[in-house]
Amino acid sequence: MLQRLSLSQRLSAVFVALLLACCAASVALQLRGSEKHEQEVIQRLSQDLAPQIARYPELIEPQGLNPSAVHGLFDKLMAVNPSVEVYLLDERGRIQSYSAPEGAVKRSQVNLAPVRQLLSGGALPVFGDDPRSPDGKKVFSVAPLKAAGRDAGYVYVILQGENRESLASHVNTGSAANTMLRSMALVALLGMVAGLAAFRLITRPLRTLTQAVRGLETHGMSWLPQARPLLRQAARGGSEIELLSQSFERLAQRTQEQWQALRNQDQQRRELFANLSHDLRTPLTSLHGYLETLRMKSEVLEPQEQCRYLDIALEQSCKVGRLAQEMFELARLEYGVVKPEMEQFFLADLLQDVFQKFELAVEAKKQRLMADIAPGLPPVTADLAMIERVLVNLIDNAIRATAEGGAITVQLQPHGQGGTEVMVRDTGPGVSSALQAYLFERPVFTGTVGQDARSGGFGLMIVHRILQLHKSTIQLMSQPGAGAVFRFVLR
Repeated sequence: MLQRLSLSQRLSAVFVALLLACCAASVALQLRGSEKHEQEVIQRLSQDLAPQIARYPELIEPQGLNPSAVHGLFDKLMAVNPSVEVYLLDERGRIQSYSAPEGAVKRSQVNLAPVRQLLSGGALPVFGDDPRSPDGKKVFSVAPLKAAGRDAGYVYVILQGENRESLASHVNTGSAANTMLRSMALVALLGMVAGLAAFRLITRPLRTLTQAVRGLETHGMSWLPQARPLLRQAARGGSEIELLSQSFERLAQRTQEQWQALRNQDQQRRELFANLSHDLRTPLTSLHGYLETLRMKSEVLEPQEQCRYLDIALEQSCKVGRLAQEMFELARLEYGVVKPEMEQFFLADLLQDVFQKFELAVEAKKQRLMADIAPGLPPVTADLAMIERVLVNLIDNAIRATAEGGAITVQLQPHGQGGTEVMVRDTGPGVSSALQAYLFERPVFTGTVGQDARSGGFGLMIVHRILQLHKSTIQLMSQPGAGAVFRFVLR
């Protein structure tokens, strides 16, 4: 039942229960303190009662106590003051005489330790044995008796006897109890009103925060603009609620950004599969067509024609193989399978080896592949095979993007302290502004060499991931129609 209540209602219920318990405890403590105070006052006021009784001359005769005088005096005293009970004790505390109905006295002896404590001036109130109760304790007055210069016993006066207790109990049952209940009810009512009002004010920011959270739960992240005013209003509550509200707003904002990133990644994945299927379909269709033609017309085709068909099929097969290899390599880089093995080497030496791989391709397109290397370059620390792949991809990309007769330049120059800046420049058509935003994030399989030569393949994505592993990044400086420059720095 309690779990179905809101936090504010549960706090209010706990507060009311604690308030009632505190009121009851306060009343009990007040009654106990009041009773103890009353007992101290009575004992302090009645300290001289027993000594005055002890000075009554008829109590003691030369041979000892005078029983008739004792009974007479005790009867008179109890008639005058019904709240007291008078007893005569011997020097060992045994009860010798009293005025009470037969069977009313339950003890035959009184403990003398409290008697000596009171006679020596101990702190009040001092409680002594009640002869009419087997285990009761009450305030008393006491005085020693002497006969012929010797200790004859004590006058022992119970100051709050049975008659007084009976009357006090009856009175307390009526007016005192009603007064206690009324005061407790009034205090509890005022406390509950003040407490509930305070809880409502304190938990208002929490209720506002709950409203914002429920709105997001019901309507989703699209409701975040409507939730922001509520979250900011809840933040005015201060302390932990302000921190909770601000943290939740940041969490909601981050969740929205991550959700949008996931949507973008999903869209990119869809485009990737669509473009990849398009890029694979073209060479596979061509490969299938030429192989089918060779199979069906092998008897009528001239040897030269058969060789041409086989060369075209082989070229298309190489395209599919290269694309599959790039996909496999990119997947290994993406999932952290490949770790760079760092070593020191000179980029100028590596660049000469890379240039040799493109001599035939450059000659076929009548292009110029040039190196601009500054003197005194320091060695770099990197994975040699990975950096070779970066240079191969960038140069291969530049060759395919540059028309016949164009030029590709690789420039190496110092950068900062101990770093080397690498720039691969071509004289091709550049990269369109539409592709620059995500050129290194996903492949784009559109266009032709004449339209956008850099569309197609995973080469730039592989370059981007490799340089990330080397704490570097690839940058594009391109103006459409004026060539492209790819730049990165190694240390």
